[in-house]
Amino acid sequence: MPQLGFDSRMSTFRSIVLGALFCVAACLLAPTQVSAWQDGDGEAATEEAEPEAVDEGADAGGGEADAGGDEGPAIDASQSFLSWMIEASGIFGGMILLLSFMMVALVMMNILQVRRDNFVPQSFIEQFEQRLNARDFQGAYEQARADDSLVARVLAAGLAKVNLGYERAVEGMQEVGDDENMALEHRLSYLALISAIAPMLGLMGTVYGMIMSFRVIATSPTTPKPSELAGGISSALFTTLEGLVVAIPAMVAYAVLRNRIARFIMEVSMVSEGLMSRFAQAGRQGQGQPQKPAGGAAPAAAPAAPQQ
Repeated sequence: MPQLGFDSRMSTFRSIVLGALFCVAACLLAPTQVSAWQDGDGEAATEEAEPEAVDEGADAGGGEADAGGDEGPAIDASQSFLSWMIEASGIFGGMILLLSFMMVALVMMNILQVRRDNFVPQSFIEQFEQRLNARDFQGAYEQARADDSLVARVLAAGLAKVNLGYERAVEGMQEVGDDENMALEHRLSYLALISAIAPMLGLMGTVYGMIMSFRVIATSPTTPKPSELAGGISSALFTTLEGLVVAIPAMVAYAVLRNRIARFIMEVSMVSEGLMSRFAQAGRQGQGQPQKPAGGAAPAAAPAAPQQ
């Protein structure tokens, strides 16, 4: 598995922290306010109690008592949408929030790593081809070992086994490429896991909220008011929404990053095999019987296996 340098790791850490802070700030700055949930029967009873208070004090007192009895637990009009959502979401919302932070961290980490410069940097390819054209095979091998890109590691693995034959060199390159592909897929699979778990947690919160609402209906001696059922229903709807909000971006990011990885891995395979075939071709030409140049100079020797 590739290891990022210190600067790359610090850049990844800063990006993850900034992404998490952005998510928190977006939630805290939500300007939407929740309108007060009050029972219509309680308001009607209050309005009827006021004219009765003008005509007769006893009737007014009875009207106020009825109004007070009809009032249900209402949400404060000054309560922000965020605080209402947190209160209604409960523990399931907290677990989904934790998954959202993990998703942002995974997406940022994969975006920083799944780049062309980390797989097939054009500058490395040009310099490597120049060394091959100059028949500086040892220098090409040293350059491949010093570079941290995937194509460089694949070429270094192949050049290390070129003395055992071209087929063994290709097998060495394929082993490194398969191992790297598995590591990338393994890291990316956590996004697919989050996209599957988040809606399940939302569904669990939905079931829990509906159970709470039906519990109110079952235990109430009279017909429950809508405000008494609003708590469980809001929990059910909020957890469902939060689970989908986390799952949908995770699914999209997984599909996009997986396609990018597949494309870059294929490009690495094509480029590395092309460069290795040129190296093998130069070796066969050196091992042949070339024409002796004018002046009696000795023919060029075949490229030796790079020294590790």
